[in-house]
Amino acid sequence: MPVVKARRRARVGESEVLAAVDLGSNSFHMVVARHRHGQLVVIDRLREMVRLASGLGATGRLSAASQARALACLRRFGERLRAMRAARVRVVGTNTLRRARGAGRFVQQAGRALGHPVEIISGIEEARLIYLGAAHHLPRADGPRLVVDIGGGSTEIIVGRALQPRVMESLSMGCVSVSEGCFPRGRLSARNFQQARLQARLELEPVRSQFRRASTVQVAGTSGSIRSAQAVLAALGRCTDGITVDGLEYLIAEMVAAGSIDYLRLPELSRERAEVFPGGVAILVEVMQALGLDSLTVADGALREGMLYDLMGRLSDEDARARTVRAMGARYHVDQAQADRVERTSLLLLEQVARRWDLGSESARQALAWAARLHELGLDIAHAHYHHHGAYVIENADMPGFTREEQGVVARLVQAHRRRFDRAVFRSLPPDWQRPALRLSILLRLAVLFHRSRTAVSLPKIQLHADGRSLRLRLPAAWLKASPLTLADLEREAELLGESGIRLALTRAR
Repeated sequence: MPVVKARRRARVGESEVLAAVDLGSNSFHMVVARHRHGQLVVIDRLREMVRLASGLGATGRLSAASQARALACLRRFGERLRAMRAARVRVVGTNTLRRARGAGRFVQQAGRALGHPVEIISGIEEARLIYLGAAHHLPRADGPRLVVDIGGGSTEIIVGRALQPRVMESLSMGCVSVSEGCFPRGRLSARNFQQARLQARLELEPVRSQFRRASTVQVAGTSGSIRSAQAVLAALGRCTDGITVDGLEYLIAEMVAAGSIDYLRLPELSRERAEVFPGGVAILVEVMQALGLDSLTVADGALREGMLYDLMGRLSDEDARARTVRAMGARYHVDQAQADRVERTSLLLLEQVARRWDLGSESARQALAWAARLHELGLDIAHAHYHHHGAYVIENADMPGFTREEQGVVARLVQAHRRRFDRAVFRSLPPDWQRPALRLSILLRLAVLFHRSRTAVSLPKIQLHADGRSLRLRLPAAWLKASPLTLADLEREAELLGESGIRLALTRAR
């Protein structure tokens, strides 16, 4: 999520236009909707089967052909987005882009083609968004519901109540990966299905017990594989009570009888879906058997819709990221009063240098606020090197609502908030974030110093001026005289920053 300029708001009448783009392993999807009075009205959908996962070679890198297909699709999506003047757009990459080696350059090209940055999300974040989208489109249920999504490269299983997911898993198997790995050249033999089902069972074994324990009152599936299975079974008159294991076994027998995808003729099954249908059905039948599911219905909403509802939440102060930060603070016993103090002072300093240091974006402000709230997280592990402990947890934890990039930025701010200031820690971030993150970390360091006493005493008027690699900090002389420890800390901070080429000048105001 690169830093962007001040937020642009486009309106259609009295409504705001939101858009979600899902760069899936099998298909790319875009949905555009109007947000009006707390409701979403879909005004456009686009879908193209790009088969990105097929482009992952033995080296784990995306082939030139798969990248070309993807970028051509995204240029078409970008044209539609510009025409519809969407005010808020979220673009996410899922399993294939999580796995692809050296995908950074492609992700940047994809962002340029669309006109919006691409976020790579974790499997758990994908599961959260899938559940959110499905739950908004399912009938109300007075009890736990289970949602299954079979994508091109991963399968997500979630149990939740109402709109809140409770247990989430993302498994490394999908309709593309299983179809290509177990059905070479489209051969549909009983032996190949046995291999595909065994692979699915092995993936499910570590998680099956936690989902079997859930006493669900509603079971739903999303994604193209499950929708296609329902459509085919309905056309065959075998889906009166939803998708069942018996129905899926019938489909497998029909595919084995066909012998090859080239000869597979099932009603309502398109040619492009047929190529990945065997893998999807093999996964689905094993999921249902492993979890003891009698039947499964199809939910209209999935990842894209979940992204839109998540954007709505951010509009109405229900940002999942804010809830995640609060939950992590509580879990690791962060001193909330101290976090409040550091956050207020960090944002005060940011306001003074935002224009000169090009930190005026909402994403920069949010990253600094999150880091301020979590900068002492590592103290719950050990005091020694606690900034490193905190950074490790933030970067590697499942943080619902956050992208990998956002977690990386917050982790680097926490890591750099004390002791030696090492510019090298920011080189692991995307290029668009390296300089902003370095500058934000300096503001966090200063805020922490001002509150080292951990008391609620009022601070004096702080004036901070930024100019390139130079900072001028102006404080009342009387206050500095009465605060010798803080003065010593600031002088030491000037030395530490100076070692990395940042000049901090301290001046006294009368």
